[in-house]
Amino acid sequence: MVEPLDAAGAPVVVVAGALAVVGDDEQAARPRAASNNRGMIERGRTGRESKASAAPPGVTPAPVGHDLVMAGRRKPRPPALAGLLLTPGAGADRTQSALVAVDDAVSAGGLAVRRVDFPYRRAGRRAPDRAPVLVATVVEETQALASELAVATDHLAIGGRSMGGRMCSMAVAEGLAVGALVLISYPLHPPGRPEKLRTDHLGALTVPCLFVSGTRDAFGTPTELDRATAAIPGPVTTVWIEGGDHGLRGKDGAVAEAVAQWLSGLA
Repeated sequence: MVEPLDAAGAPVVVVAGALAVVGDDEQAARPRAASNNRGMIERGRTGRESKASAAPPGVTPAPVGHDLVMAGRRKPRPPALAGLLLTPGAGADRTQSALVAVDDAVSAGGLAVRRVDFPYRRAGRRAPDRAPVLVATVVEETQALASELAVATDHLAIGGRSMGGRMCSMAVAEGLAVGALVLISYPLHPPGRPEKLRTDHLGALTVPCLFVSGTRDAFGTPTELDRATAAIPGPVTTVWIEGGDHGLRGKDGAVAEAVAQWLSGLA
């Protein structure tokens, strides 16, 4: 079972809607995972290269929005986040409802959000551009948002839905410095083609990564995604939307809440 961290990288466990910081010696006594009452299950883990460091003794509660069980080890705090760049999936544009919902939720928390379209959409075409063009667009838009906010790119989180999120992860694997990745409905493989994995670059991701996926996603089952993300050296958190398909239809609120809550711990 994989295990997540709080914003400071300290071991945490959420019980009955309260966030508690615990020491490494307490983790063995904690249950490893629990579903919450909003149809969401959250799991996470540290990067393989992190070094163990005991959290302060005792328990410090703070309110959160879900009944989740989380545990992990301390890692250095990432740069404070100033903004979020969001990209759409292949069949949608920047007005896709889940992206708008995430924008609203994250903006309400104080982060600047920019939703962008890829060149083929701007030109009115339906067929996506080739991957190098899409990745270059992610880099350009990330740099533009960083310049607008007068911060370095590693003070930004980037991501998006399906293809858009995958292009963001590829840009980071190729050297784009960011603070975090938000990957909604990551497309591990085409439906019915589990041998066609889109995971070769995951081993180069060292930043905190959030995966939000439905438990009925034909582009990657929970077991397949857990296996794939085990190759990521950076800290990984996975939020499963119970009953959600690849489009996560009717789940915009749950997706937005998961992203906003996770980013608020990093900001």
